[in-house]
Amino acid sequence: MTEESERPEEYGDDMVALLQLIWGEGFMTPGSVPYIRRTIAGRDLRGKKVLDIGSGLGGHDIVLARDHGAEVVGIDIEPELVRRARRLIEREGLSGQIRSELVEPGALPFPAETFDVIYSSAAFTQIADKKGMFAECFRVLKPGGLLLFYDWMKAPGPYSEDMQYFFKMEGLTYAMDTLEAHGRILAEAGFADIELEDATEEYRRDAHREYELLKGELRQRMIELIGPEKAEHFIEDWRSMTVVLDRGEMRPGRYRARKPE
Repeated sequence: MTEESERPEEYGDDMVALLQLIWGEGFMTPGSVPYIRRTIAGRDLRGKKVLDIGSGLGGHDIVLARDHGAEVVGIDIEPELVRRARRLIEREGLSGQIRSELVEPGALPFPAETFDVIYSSAAFTQIADKKGMFAECFRVLKPGGLLLFYDWMKAPGPYSEDMQYFFKMEGLTYAMDTLEAHGRILAEAGFADIELEDATEEYRRDAHREYELLKGELRQRMIELIGPEKAEHFIEDWRSMTVVLDRGEMRPGRYRARKPE
């Protein structure tokens, strides 16, 4: 895939500006540094070769490299996100430690047993073929390699009207499954030492705090960035998210696993 690809991008300038206003420069997923630390859960990444799937604006890769000593390859399918990530990584002086690559959806463009660790934050929630992608993760991990993921998942059963409304407000493609289903797919792919951690309450609290910020002290800044109409849309988007979190229909969590030696 080239940077001149005509494939439509889901994360436009307005969404990117809003997400960074809430979560910090370079971040498109919740919590930034504390969430990364919890996802890694004490694993030593110094000198490890890490693949970040769905690396977005590069904020996670900067933390993994700067704070944890990893050598990072970040991949994403949206050209503008990759361009922005490269600029931020260069500005931070980490181009020698982080590589940001544009890829096609589907199979990972790396040889078998390339990486020590695969990391991802809220990217697999938009990947429908989880079985195929977990098989690819298994393939490109070295024996003994780790998979460390944070993701947005769902409760059992069909989507409710509230969840469908949230998807509509988001304007993004979602392919959610349950935390338990992720565990089963990982096991089927050959992974061992699978850890499943429900983090719904963690982000439910944060989402309510973010909603109050958007309605209050961040409102004027948001209007300046994207205009009043779009600002009101995103405030409603966040309100709709708090509803499905409160109802336990959207269930963020973490899953970790190891490729056997």
